[in-house]
Amino acid sequence: MASTMFSLIAAPFTPFGVDGAVDDGTIGRLAAHLAATDVDGAFVCGTTGEGPSLTTRERMHVAERWMAVAGPLRVLVHVGHASVEESRELAAHAARIGAAGIGCFAPFFFRPRSIHALVETVARVASAAPRTPFFYYHIPSMTGVDLPMREFLPVAAARIPSLAGIKYTHDDLDDFEACLRHAGGRFEMLFGRDEILLDAVDRGAMSAIGSTYNFMAPRFRELLAARSRGDASAARAAQDAAARVIDVMLRHGGLAAGKAMMAMAGVACGPVRLPLESLDAAAVTSLRADLAGVGFEHA
Repeated sequence: MASTMFSLIAAPFTPFGVDGAVDDGTIGRLAAHLAATDVDGAFVCGTTGEGPSLTTRERMHVAERWMAVAGPLRVLVHVGHASVEESRELAAHAARIGAAGIGCFAPFFFRPRSIHALVETVARVASAAPRTPFFYYHIPSMTGVDLPMREFLPVAAARIPSLAGIKYTHDDLDDFEACLRHAGGRFEMLFGRDEILLDAVDRGAMSAIGSTYNFMAPRFRELLAARSRGDASAARAAQDAAARVIDVMLRHGGLAAGKAMMAMAGVACGPVRLPLESLDAAAVTSLRADLAGVGFEHA
């Protein structure tokens, strides 16, 4: 069980074998690792899970595997796609296998340009799984869709009966807080920027989804515990320490470096898929040295 009421959800990597195929066995090991490190759930096939680089069939397979091995973890399935109809197929599948919720980002090639277009787009996806909690996945750095969520939320709430909240991966904390307070706090706001989690908690966040919770969940639990007991200095120190690790990860390749760090933490998830590039042995050595310099416990 989580050590606080705060819900910490990992965005797990999708493991691949040397042949490039999804590695089922490692999904089970990753699920066990998350449960053992005080993580509450898994948001699968999202950005960290390289969902857009998987086929629809592969995404269904990964979701099924997570449902089979999740144990106590709450499994949310990302169903976003450039094709709304593919998203609907993924959403219906997630509902059939019993996912706790679905998330969907906006189409990222032909993009919705207005709140109305965005709401209508995601409403069509949500309607394929009408009894499954639906989360809009706001990640403008990747989709290019940067509409204010404080304007999206009331329109979407009236249009999407299954709307449960927003996975908010952006740094507009004023917008985030406005969504938190909308309708008396009715919607779950899943914060998605690990490096500023404490700032979101100070605004009222009670849930988060992030890639570094795969291998740094205990550090973030320390942050949350310090804040809960009123030790602002310790909470800020924990956040700053985590941010230094994240900065190293980003400088060494982002997601590809994260996969290398997951291997350092004991669960090797294999390479990334093109167009991303995996780190070679020299790059991993350099990454490990820089991580050791900022106190990453697995370096």
